[in-house]
Amino acid sequence: MSELTSTLSTHNPERTSNHLSQWLFVALLVYLLICAVSIIGGGFKMAAGSHAEELFAFASNPFAGLVIGTVATALIQSSSTVTAIIVGLVAGGLPVSVAVPMVMGANIGTSITNTIVSLGHVKAKEEFSRAFSAATVHDFFNLLSVLIFLPVEISFGLLEKLGSLLAQLFYGGSEVSMHSFNFVKAATSPVVSNVKYALQSLGDQTGGIVLIVIGIILIFVSITLVGKLLKKLMVGKAQQIMHSAIGRSPISGIFSGTLVTVLVQSSSTTTSLMVPLAGTGSFSLKQIYPFTLGANVGTCITAVLAATAVTGNSEAALQIAFIHLTYNILGVILIYGLPLLRYIPVQCAEWMGRRASENKMIALGYILGVFFVIPSLCILISNQFQ
Repeated sequence: MSELTSTLSTHNPERTSNHLSQWLFVALLVYLLICAVSIIGGGFKMAAGSHAEELFAFASNPFAGLVIGTVATALIQSSSTVTAIIVGLVAGGLPVSVAVPMVMGANIGTSITNTIVSLGHVKAKEEFSRAFSAATVHDFFNLLSVLIFLPVEISFGLLEKLGSLLAQLFYGGSEVSMHSFNFVKAATSPVVSNVKYALQSLGDQTGGIVLIVIGIILIFVSITLVGKLLKKLMVGKAQQIMHSAIGRSPISGIFSGTLVTVLVQSSSTTTSLMVPLAGTGSFSLKQIYPFTLGANVGTCITAVLAATAVTGNSEAALQIAFIHLTYNILGVILIYGLPLLRYIPVQCAEWMGRRASENKMIALGYILGVFFVIPSLCILISNQFQ
């Protein structure tokens, strides 16, 4: 009898219909996200005109761009939202060289979420030590990645060149370029064009600013709702993948972290899911570490998807999306691939976890310092040398 009840509940038509409607709503929200990025690009182009580079002169310093990405993501708590906005701005004229440090900063800022989640274990000393270490290993990996790649980018423009090469594969002169089959752009174009047309009467500058605001609001709404829906639909499956992958092998952990983040569309969710597992001692920090790295890669899918349909400087928009992806993949290959660097984030996180468990104010000071105080000091110091 129990088996029959289970079978009936599994094949409940009402439940199936509800799931289908939720997936259709997810698709609609993704469509809205792509439209929103295009609207931001169009609005920025309208408002800035030929003065786009002048508007972003304040961010021409790479450290300022890094701080903008870090603080914006820490405040919004979504690197997907920030990178989608950056893609839209690049489509409207923001120089790619200015945007590169911003996406690096977005990686740092997104790790504040799981660090805050770890504070839920603060009452038990050993548990908090493990949980805080699991949260901050993401921070230390992203900080180490910036320390390696930002000087290389400033000196040689490595990421910008790689991103350009990848973008040209889609926007090249051949017949098999994205221009030939970009149905996504064709699908979103009517919505973007109609919104622009509706605001033309406000003039270029005012209309452009309103377009940017509308685009940012739509990105917030769509990513927030997509995140909530996907958590409801996929977190159970994501947890199954995570439990089966962690501890199997580092490569399995990295790929699974990527997959789970693509499923739930939030690296913050992926890394936050691991914190309680570490806190309770179910998995060690070294087992969880590769899964965290996969989360960095998986979060790039939003920006790449958004860049496929932007109006304006679409090749540059796709370039910055590929830069974000390339940066995260190279970070994993270099830092985890080299034995000399591999466990530096783990060692730093373990040390920080021990210190924070002994003095809870160190945990608070760490969060404020890494995500807000140090970025502010970086801007002040960098301005002194301009």
